[in-house]
Amino acid sequence: MSEPVGSPGGERARTANGEADGAPRTPDMTYSQHENELRATVRSVLEDKAAFSDVLARIETAQTYDTALWHTLAAEVGCAGLLVPEELGGAGASFREAAVVAEEIGRSVAPVPFLGSAVLATVTLLAAARAEADEEAWASPAGALAADLAAGTMTAALAIPFASMPGRRPEPTIRVAASVQSEGEVTYQLTGSIAAVADALPADQLLVPADGVPYGIYLVHADAAGVTRTPAVSLDMTRQLCDLELHDAPATRIAAGPHAEQAVLAALRAGAAMLAAEQLGMAERALELTLDYVKQRYQFARPVGSFQAIKHRLADLWVAVNQARAASRYAAACLADGDPDTPVAVALAKAVCSDTALLAAQEMIQLHGGIGFTWEHPAHLFLKRAKSASIGLGTADRHRAALAGLVDLPPASG
Repeated sequence: MSEPVGSPGGERARTANGEADGAPRTPDMTYSQHENELRATVRSVLEDKAAFSDVLARIETAQTYDTALWHTLAAEVGCAGLLVPEELGGAGASFREAAVVAEEIGRSVAPVPFLGSAVLATVTLLAAARAEADEEAWASPAGALAADLAAGTMTAALAIPFASMPGRRPEPTIRVAASVQSEGEVTYQLTGSIAAVADALPADQLLVPADGVPYGIYLVHADAAGVTRTPAVSLDMTRQLCDLELHDAPATRIAAGPHAEQAVLAALRAGAAMLAAEQLGMAERALELTLDYVKQRYQFARPVGSFQAIKHRLADLWVAVNQARAASRYAAACLADGDPDTPVAVALAKAVCSDTALLAAQEMIQLHGGIGFTWEHPAHLFLKRAKSASIGLGTADRHRAALAGLVDLPPASG
């Protein structure tokens, strides 16, 4: 793994890029040797345990998430702890490495809660722990929970609607009904509902933003009394959504006030960037599969890929995928370095990668001809995941609108 930002190695990298002497720093958007090694490991696991036939069979069952595969990725490969500091048992890596894993999960459309647990929940906990701003921050409840996530012994989900947009706090639909103090510890009771939560079905713990005095983030055990998780029939069953109902559910507060709000905002921004990386992986794989097919499928005694119209469509898609890669890598690099351009980079990446993943999935189905419309072919997995991801954590249009405001772009006249 590369050295985390803030480590001596991270400081040397920033100095080498010119930031230390005041010169503008250009993020390195290439893949490092460590990132390529991580990619090879994750791809090997996914090829072995998440073949398209396995994913197609999985989404036909009641348990659409592959918990065994997630345990392998989380605990054995270490994907759950990539963003967690070494002091807490994590890899101490950065968003660059997390983006590589997201790309590979997108390529295989694997039904695992990497986005919800290893990104959204983990970033929320780390931001809440760091907000305490003292040497005991990692000993806080949020830090301890992050350590459990890194070890792969626990899976968590941030209980917000999947369509929540970065840059603004989702309006809480859960309220603090009561609090009980016993032996110096305060237990809260939460009541309310949250619709369309991603990666909450396989979660052991739920991080629930709730309206109270002050606003806070509360830890709720997913199997606690008063908690109901209702699976939704989602467009994308490889990331099945669920509706949460809480009725006097016991909870522990792990962050409050501005610290809680900033933790949620940090998670949303990081989540959007990692979802963009996942969309990049989907688009790249869809292009590869389509290229392979048009080279083998013959029409009028010649490969269909030799027809000029097909060549043009695939060339345009290749350009779009590489543009999406540049946007995604820039967003991951900005997040890793804490670059002030991060909001712009994330908005751009999510907008570009959403459009590209959808285009790639649509072209995959059309250029595969009749077989691309069948249930047995994985093309529909890509289309459904691409469509769902294009709505998740902000649509392309909403991110373009946010981007216009971030760069002071005047509205269109007329």
